[in-house]
Amino acid sequence: MRKVIVVALGGNAIKQADEKGTVEEQFKNVETTSSQLVSMLKFGHRLVITHGNGPQAGNLLIQQEGATEEVPAQPMDIVGAMTQGQIGYMFQQTMQNMLWKEKLPLPVVSVVNQVLVSEDDPDYQDPSKPVGPFYSEEEAEKIKAERPEYVIKEVKPKNVAKRFRRVVPSPDPIRNIEYIAIRRMVDSGIVVIASGGGGVPVVYDKNDNLRGTAAVIDKDKAGERLAEVVGADLFLILTDVDAARINFGTPQEKPVRTVTLSEMRKLYNEKHFKAGSMGPKVLACMRFIEWGGEGAIITSLDKAVDALIGKAGTRIVPDPIKE
Repeated sequence: MRKVIVVALGGNAIKQADEKGTVEEQFKNVETTSSQLVSMLKFGHRLVITHGNGPQAGNLLIQQEGATEEVPAQPMDIVGAMTQGQIGYMFQQTMQNMLWKEKLPLPVVSVVNQVLVSEDDPDYQDPSKPVGPFYSEEEAEKIKAERPEYVIKEVKPKNVAKRFRRVVPSPDPIRNIEYIAIRRMVDSGIVVIASGGGGVPVVYDKNDNLRGTAAVIDKDKAGERLAEVVGADLFLILTDVDAARINFGTPQEKPVRTVTLSEMRKLYNEKHFKAGSMGPKVLACMRFIEWGGEGAIITSLDKAVDALIGKAGTRIVPDPIKE
């Protein structure tokens, strides 16, 4: 049965943690990821694709700030739009090439997409969104000394050498601004790449005009809002692990497989999922089920197709209807 699936791609779909981020490296990763996406299209599913931009946005911010004596630095919302266009172009071109070779002439389009947030969001006071490269503890201390305006937090377990990253405000997404256009494209069978990097964060000013704000929206939370407005059946988050895990980084660690919304909410409230990594993914999946979604899945890139047929990943389903 044909499904509408929103796929949220993690940063490793474009840049691996141990890579420099050259164009060649990124296109190679995009090609690997796109092969999984094209496999889904072979089953007749309709896809809406969203992606992270943390490494790209972080690196571009470093470039912006390092060249201020020669050219003006661009603000964070413009950087978000720039990386949205960059990554969208890479997936759009790669998927078009693959679909043509598979004799599946489906149109693919990427959208520069704005997402509404609130300036009163508490994350502006306590930033939580990791961007840019990972650092060791020594590297993190050096950067904090050189750039005291940076907020750097530990985002991976203590047994990981490079576990620190710069964090920026990540307000909760409220609404996808271009949702009507996106919904019409999906309904017509177009493969749409939207809300890249969580979308360009915007607010309404005192004159009710949209303007950008200095933040990076979590792509999984924004992907869930996107899934709602396109009427998705399934929400699929592809990341660098095959499943969400409880007691992560301890000898008691174990994967979570198929669980109901209530069961996952209990695990979430017990703080099994770290705020800077798995936590937003689990929260986004729970929101999708609360909205009325059929299922939400967290798994790795190479397990995407298996996860759709129930052979891999963490799957969250609605609670049983009580008699």
